[in-house]
Amino acid sequence: MKPLFKTPASITSLARRHLLVGAALVALAGQVQVQAQAQAQIDQPAPAFSVTAADGRTVTLDSLKGKTVVLEWTNHDCPYVKKHYGSGNIPALQKEAAAKGVVWLQVISSAPGQQGHVDGPTALKLNEQRGATPAGTLLDPSGQMGKAYGAQTSPHVFIINPQGVLVYKGGIDSIATAKVEDIAKAEPYVKVALGELAAGKKVSQANTRPYGCSIKYAS
Repeated sequence: MKPLFKTPASITSLARRHLLVGAALVALAGQVQVQAQAQAQIDQPAPAFSVTAADGRTVTLDSLKGKTVVLEWTNHDCPYVKKHYGSGNIPALQKEAAAKGVVWLQVISSAPGQQGHVDGPTALKLNEQRGATPAGTLLDPSGQMGKAYGAQTSPHVFIINPQGVLVYKGGIDSIATAKVEDIAKAEPYVKVALGELAAGKKVSQANTRPYGCSIKYAS
């Protein structure tokens, strides 16, 4: 017996395409889940890194064992970064940290051609102009380090304890604006976290909401 209806080739082709799209979406969801799991987690070892700094030296996390490390993602053209540098807030935090033996590292993950991307000499000049004194400025144009940590904004801050464990990730403070006058009113998350660590205490607010400009990763 012949079928009552023939299935047009176009319908068969369309169904096939729908199946392929569905399979691709499932695969993509799996990739996103794996990437999210791979990102830095509180109370877990911080992702290792070996990155060239603006002054040409190579900085590794392993070489900093035994020290508290601050990673600050930055983009000099971002209004939120300008708020904290123009006011002197972040430079003051950097100096306070250094005085206590903390290693404060800037990280620039802006891709070439994207806002915030600079070469080493330019990064050093910018810090000099702004009175910034980080222990180093790490250049991450590939975005590999930023993605490993799950850095989302500039600024976005991560703190690693002397044992190499991530103990804080999030915003520089609690008020998500680009207004300088809000700094004095905000809860200074990073300053508090560093104070608690220095006192031998567990960080009370270990995971806060970062705010700022999105990291300009390579597409």
